[in-house]
Amino acid sequence: MQKQEPKRHSSDHTHELQSFGRRPEVPCKPHGVFPPQETMPQTSVVFSGILGPSGSGQAQPGMGERGGGAGDLIFQDGRLVSGSLEALMEHLVPTVDYYPDRTFIFTFLLTSRVFMPPHDLLARVGQICLEQRQQLEAGPEKAKLKSFSAKIVQLLKEWTEAFPYDFQDEKALGELKTIAYRVTQCDEENGTVKKAITQMIQSLLLSLAARSQLQELREKLRPPTVDKGPVLKAKPPAAQKDILGVCCDPLVLAQQLTHIELERVNSIHPEDLMQIISHTDSLDNHRPGSSGSVTCLIPQCRGDMAKTYSLEAYDSWFNCLSMLVATEVCRVVKKKHRTRMLEFFIDVARECFNIGNFNSMMAIISGMNLSPVARLKKTWSKVKTAKFDVLEHHMDPSSNFCNYRTALQGATQRSQTANSSREKIVIPVFNLFVKDIYFLHKIHTNHLPNGHINFKKFWEISRQIHEFMTWTQVECPFEKDKKIQSYLLTAPIYSEEALFIASFESEGPENHMEKDSWKALRTTLLHRA
Repeated sequence: MQKQEPKRHSSDHTHELQSFGRRPEVPCKPHGVFPPQETMPQTSVVFSGILGPSGSGQAQPGMGERGGGAGDLIFQDGRLVSGSLEALMEHLVPTVDYYPDRTFIFTFLLTSRVFMPPHDLLARVGQICLEQRQQLEAGPEKAKLKSFSAKIVQLLKEWTEAFPYDFQDEKALGELKTIAYRVTQCDEENGTVKKAITQMIQSLLLSLAARSQLQELREKLRPPTVDKGPVLKAKPPAAQKDILGVCCDPLVLAQQLTHIELERVNSIHPEDLMQIISHTDSLDNHRPGSSGSVTCLIPQCRGDMAKTYSLEAYDSWFNCLSMLVATEVCRVVKKKHRTRMLEFFIDVARECFNIGNFNSMMAIISGMNLSPVARLKKTWSKVKTAKFDVLEHHMDPSSNFCNYRTALQGATQRSQTANSSREKIVIPVFNLFVKDIYFLHKIHTNHLPNGHINFKKFWEISRQIHEFMTWTQVECPFEKDKKIQSYLLTAPIYSEEALFIASFESEGPENHMEKDSWKALRTTLLHRA
């Protein structure tokens, strides 16, 4: 039986595989698109500890009302939906009787970088604080100055904890220290406000140092990129170790892949994801008429390695896993063993799906669909492809990956009501998540006709990023196997050219196009020799 197009029906033996999101077939709404009058979906309950009780962006009881500039803010059903940039900045800064909702703080600090760099926002916050301080000193409420200062310190503390990387450069750190100096002038020596500021800055510096050290360590451990095409002149020895010689249990390998996924995705921060939006805006401004290729979103951000390292590393991991799967299949000499290898990876992908590790599952499927693997018709004819057809059905791109989104929704619901850490795992297909954020940004304008910022759009971007960050904070419940992980991370991976050579040596070319490709590859090898 040759490898066929994915079937669109379920099979009895795949009950576990189809356990997520069973519901009648309905058309999927494109992710990130919302009707003009629709209120934003509520933030996940899982994140309520960070976002506040409602997670909705409404003012929390007892937080007071913001004064000046409020006329430039528009609310619908208690939700802030638009406002001028100046009014939003004023809404961020506390007063004597007001402290902003924590959801708004996070959303505005995250998304404001679309309009201005963090150090400029920090400078404006400092100006507003100074103006308010001067008003208090000149008015009858001077006694409340200390209370106001404590609220400013609390805002800065939330900022430095949520986005420490905003303070990596001397300019931002200088602005922070300037504001800190101003608010401590009302405090007695060794007072509570001074102590809080000292602790905040110490924690910030430790966080920045830790992140810098982690990045340096990962850079040192990063394997060099080697094109194995030139050195591949024959098939590898049959005795050479392959993945089955390291791990023959699909569930165990899926668990180790989940370990690697969670370790890598945990290094991604909310501001990293906003870089995609900021960078594509910059590209569009310099290339009129450009649509901003979604398939290159992450590589396009590589201009500033300090800001996009985590995104690049996670994107590279997906590609490496796909190429590793293809390498493991193509390097096998005997057809019987290649068949076994394909069936093993199909089972691994199925276990990844059951765990909730959709990114590894997609990478494995992508590896098996690469041309050097897909063309091995004699090998595929021996494979029991029913399970693979179901996997491809779940990753069917039609209707904006509707089947995958249904499964992801089921995994998310399971995570929210989980009784064990194993049920909390949700690792989405990262490239699709990035595309969702990108299209949400491109479909909806930043500004409304009245000049206001379309904050309704940025609530939704923030909500989706919040949900993603919730998933990244799950601790992996599976025991780490260093031997298996070492193989997955360091095993030789063939270049695309080398994969085709190995594939043609296993099963010769069948048509004129393949014969021409095979002839060109052999000619290239002879020239290199």
